[in-house]
Amino acid sequence: MKRKFVTNLVLIILLNLLIKPLWIFGIDREVQIITGTDFGMYVTLLNFSFILNILLDLGITNFNNRNISQNHQLLRKYFANIVMLKFLLAAVYAIITFAVTIFMDFDDQMIHILIFLVLNQFLTSFTLYLRSNIAGMQMHTVNSVVSILDRALMIIFCAVLLWGNVTDQAFKIEWFVYAQTAAYLVTMLICFSIVLRKSRFPKFKFDKLFFLVVLRQSLPYAILVLLMSAYTRLDLILMGLLFPPEESNAMASIYYHGFRLFDAAYQFALLFAVLLLPMFAKMISDRKYIHELIRLSSLLLFIPSIILAVASMFYQKEIMILMEYKEIESSAVIFSVLMFAFLGMAGTIIYGTLLTANGSLRELNITSAIAVAINVTLNLILIPKYLALGAAISALLTQCFVGFSQYLIVSQKFKFRPNLNLTFKIAVFIAGVFGLGWGSVQINADWGFKFLGMIAASVILALALNLINLR
Repeated sequence: MKRKFVTNLVLIILLNLLIKPLWIFGIDREVQIITGTDFGMYVTLLNFSFILNILLDLGITNFNNRNISQNHQLLRKYFANIVMLKFLLAAVYAIITFAVTIFMDFDDQMIHILIFLVLNQFLTSFTLYLRSNIAGMQMHTVNSVVSILDRALMIIFCAVLLWGNVTDQAFKIEWFVYAQTAAYLVTMLICFSIVLRKSRFPKFKFDKLFFLVVLRQSLPYAILVLLMSAYTRLDLILMGLLFPPEESNAMASIYYHGFRLFDAAYQFALLFAVLLLPMFAKMISDRKYIHELIRLSSLLLFIPSIILAVASMFYQKEIMILMEYKEIESSAVIFSVLMFAFLGMAGTIIYGTLLTANGSLRELNITSAIAVAINVTLNLILIPKYLALGAAISALLTQCFVGFSQYLIVSQKFKFRPNLNLTFKIAVFIAGVFGLGWGSVQINADWGFKFLGMIAASVILALALNLINLR
């Protein structure tokens, strides 16, 4: 299983390395620069649509992934009914989302964009459900390819709109949203055709009893997703509530400068969860020894995360200048804080995924509920005083709490014994990475060479300490 995990992880990371940098540095950054504060408005609306998108799924995707991984024959039984249920939930999500807008200070342009964002949320949610079937059937190579399909299509569509000279008008934020809609739709249709063939073309029907059974069993997953969305997405919503629209949009734009690369790192780290959830579920079902896969996946994620966080701290301004953002000073500090918050999120990706595969939803929901309380309290205290930086500090403390608490739960449930030798090596590695970072900035050379040199030296240090075993 370790070999299967590593080979599929290498494949999915290589595919994402081909696509994600083009998206982040070529498209997303360009759109953010061109549209300015309109992009801040878009980000605020996107987070608003995220908060309620739990209604689109109610935990069905994670429930389905775990069950299909353990019992492949359930695909034919579940698929036709869950497709109908997803469309029913989409209608509920749209109605409630637009009902809530009555209490929000949204103008006509914002409502127009929100309509397409709501559609995009449905397409994304439906595609994730379809991919949960693909992953559950252990079709990891296919899942790796479709995982980057939407971004690849968005790059093509946005490149045409940005540089194709198809119109004399300046690029509008609405075009960015339309391109996303088209890409998500094509990806969803391709995934649908794959799963439809595997389920042998079932008859779609409205089965009320089945809906109630599935919703009851997936409810703990739904609560978990809702709580996780709350403590990761509420910051920008609170900015909008605490400040007037123009000021909050500008603040959101600055925050997103630092958040953009944090989110990119998260998307790469999420690839671990995509592979690990069906693998963990299958191994737990088959009563296989899971400790080695946990150690391997943890080190493979945490070692690069530590290097990235420390490197981002020492070269925060240079990276923001490279991104050609305005407000370099503010964006750089936020970026540095968020990259350390990523360490806590990495813990959630490994240990939270294992607990999800194990069905330990009660523990996950308790820690997530506490995280929501911590995040809201900190944001209400820190945002009025420190503005966007306050939201970043809140994210750091919240993510670290969640990651560490889930590690403690996993240690207790799976009876992990302390490995003092490994702990010592990790402590030496962290100290060494900080030392390499400090030493690199003292060198009189181009920052790019120093940055890459520090990363290379850190990787060599990890290999020397045998934290990463190439064999």
